Order: sequence, then C-alpha cells, then structure tokens
Amino acid sequence: MKKIFIFVIAVLFTAMNVNAQRYAVIDTKYILDKLQDYKDAQKKLDQFSEQWQKEVDAKQADLNRMYRDYDAEQVMLSDELKKKREDELFNKEKELRDLQRQRFGYEGDLFKKRQELIKPIQDKVYNAVQKLAVDRGYDFILDKSEGITVIFADPKLDRSDDVLKALGAK
Repeated sequence: MKKIFIFVIAVLFTAMNVNAQRYAVIDTKYILDKLQDYKDAQKKLDQFSEQWQKEVDAKQADLNRMYRDYDAEQVMLSDELKKKREDELFNKEKELRDLQRQRFGYEGDLFKKRQELIKPIQDKVYNAVQKLAVDRGYDFILDKSEGITVIFADPKLDRSDDVLKALGAK
C-alpha cells in the first residue's frame, strides 16, 4: 500500500512538472550594452543629437539677442515699429519651437534616426531571444531591464480570444 501511495505521488509530481510553464528572464539593456554595433549606433545618434542641439541653441541665442535689442530700443520705437519687431520676435519663437519639434519631437529627426540605427539591432536581439525560446522550450521570456516586460510568449498560451468570447465580442 505504501509503495502504491509513493508511486501515485511520484506520478502526480511528474505530471505537475510536465505541465509547468517554463520561463526565463533576460536584461536587454545589459545585452545591448555588450554589443559593439549598439555602442557604435548610440555614438552616432549622440553625435546627431549634439549637432541638432547646437543648431537649436544658436537659434535660441539669436532670439535672446533680438529680445535684448528690443528691450533696449523699445522706448525709442514708434508703435508701428514696436508692432513690427514684436511680430518678428513672435515669428522667431515659432521657428525655434518648430525646429525643436522637427529635431526632437515625436517622430522627429532624432526618433527617425533612432529607428534607422538602433531598431535593426533591437530586432536582432529579439530574433535571438525568440530562437532561444523556441529551441529551449520556454513559454515566456521576461525582460527585467526596465521593469518586467514580456518579450516572448508562446502564442498557444494566449487566451485573448477566450476573453473576447466571454465578453461576447467577435
């Protein structure tokens, strides 16, 4: 009787291990920091960013100079000239904001350059992670670099359609 009980426990324990989901944890920041391609791309990106920041800073300095000149001459200007100078200042401020948005804004030049230089390297890392997951039979791979993020999940474990059915959606 004791042998049968131990055998049943062993079978149950084995069955539980077989059904257990396998997962791994990686640190993409650590991985990327070790890749020379990523370091080179980041260096190029930093150079572009620095160049564009100098361009913005030059426009800002020009605008500041125009404000100082206007403040110094304001008392001597006629209303018509004041209005003209204020319009010039307004237009220069708008140009500066537009340039900042063009260079550093959402989907600006820096964003596009990052997509061009960094994304292919990130894709290589993602493909390597996916291959590792498939080769070693992992169901989930979590990224711990910036909080826990699921980087790979076995599609057969996705229950999104079941939730949609439960909600009555198609």
